[in-house]
Amino acid sequence: MRLAQAHPDWVLGFEDEVWWSRLSQPSVSAWTPTGRPLRLVEQSVANDDPDPKALACYGLLLRSADGPDRMWLRFVDGRPVSAITTQFLDWCADRLAASGKTALLLVWDNAAWHRSKEVRAWIRAHNRQVKHQRRGVRILPCFLPTKSPWLNPIEPKWTHGKRKVLAPDRLLAAQELETRVCDYFSCAHEAHLAIAEKVA
Repeated sequence: MRLAQAHPDWVLGFEDEVWWSRLSQPSVSAWTPTGRPLRLVEQSVANDDPDPKALACYGLLLRSADGPDRMWLRFVDGRPVSAITTQFLDWCADRLAASGKTALLLVWDNAAWHRSKEVRAWIRAHNRQVKHQRRGVRILPCFLPTKSPWLNPIEPKWTHGKRKVLAPDRLLAAQELETRVCDYFSCAHEAHLAIAEKVA
């Protein structure tokens, strides 16, 4: 963290993935005008509902010495896997390079798709290309200790976000849930990350 503070063109980023459920409700405490407690009921999905029950999302919490924290989000078609992770890292690196940054100190957990050979090889190749071309953003991964989610400051952001976007009395459509999440975190609504289907 001190490294990032010592280099104004570096940025500290905390990465994590989360599932936004359309069905299960987060635990909340709230006062109601009637004096009766607010009861959150798990919703049910109709058989013909085309939307998934939960939406996977990548997030990067950016901390820099020159401004407030920022959140970047990308929703996923499917679930987090190595091929999607490299797409997300590439997107983040491009955005950071456009803002004049040269290095991302990436703090994340030990998820299988973070430690995979594919992701490690992609980061090495990406950093070699940045060094060779003398432009772009190097990615320096820093792994958190195993089973220590409290060390990642993005985790409470997810918890607060889930409480803010809930609808206690109805089922949200996937698009509406995405919009609420992006609005809460003040993020642009970007296209979903997805693995291209192989053409036979």
